Amino acid sequence: MLLCLDIGNSQLHGGVFDGGLRFQFRKTTHPLGSSDEFGVFFAAVLRENGIDPRAIRKVAICSVVPAALYPIRSACLKYFQADPFILQAGAKTGLKVRYRNPHEVGADRIAGAIGAMLRQPAANIIIVDCGTATTLDVVTAGAEYLGGAILPGIGISVETLAGKTAKLPTVEITRPAVALGRSTIESIQAGVYHGHVGAIRQLVSELSREAFGGERPHVIGTGGFARLIEPEKLFNEIVPELVLIGLKHAAEMNA
Repeated sequence: MLLCLDIGNSQLHGGVFDGGLRFQFRKTTHPLGSSDEFGVFFAAVLRENGIDPRAIRKVAICSVVPAALYPIRSACLKYFQADPFILQAGAKTGLKVRYRNPHEVGADRIAGAIGAMLRQPAANIIIVDCGTATTLDVVTAGAEYLGGAILPGIGISVETLAGKTAKLPTVEITRPAVALGRSTIESIQAGVYHGHVGAIRQLVSELSREAFGGERPHVIGTGGFARLIEPEKLFNEIVPELVLIGLKHAAEMNA
């Protein structure tokens, strides 16, 4: 069995593959904890889902949190006797990365692009990952990763408003019934939600025009907030496990 770990700024998203994806789990990234704390957590979550930790033969990691790599790698060595594959610059991906500096591209963005190619081979694709940051990534039918756009995620927007203003409160992140807020809380919810939807819609339009001559690509949504904005019909499909799928494929290519 293969354990895949996508280490994000807010959450660690994991999944176990045995042929197909057996199950997924999530854990807050911070505080990071020690290698033993990670190892005990991984072993416990595997057992709770009916998997003997000794069945894990390989581990694959993509991370945007450099400080997390050492304790998690140490946990994998100690608890699974597996030195994990880490998706980073220089690994085989099947993508032609056209970023000016390929080393700058987040490993999660590359894994998501790989997963998208597997789901929609020979298609023009835009991946919208709605997490701590919202990232939009452009992949051509010829397997070229062109780049994309990054904007603050919905959660960061709410936290920043509350933290950087004297009177605005922290609010529940939800889809408001109307855009016209009749209270401060409703106004923040409306502004954050509809503003984010509008930003994604505009960026998809601009990226499609610049990369594909205005032709509509296949748009895949992923990340923790993708389901929240699903009613807006921005995506052709939502694939929560997209990054894990791409990470699994990268690990197999680099075996």
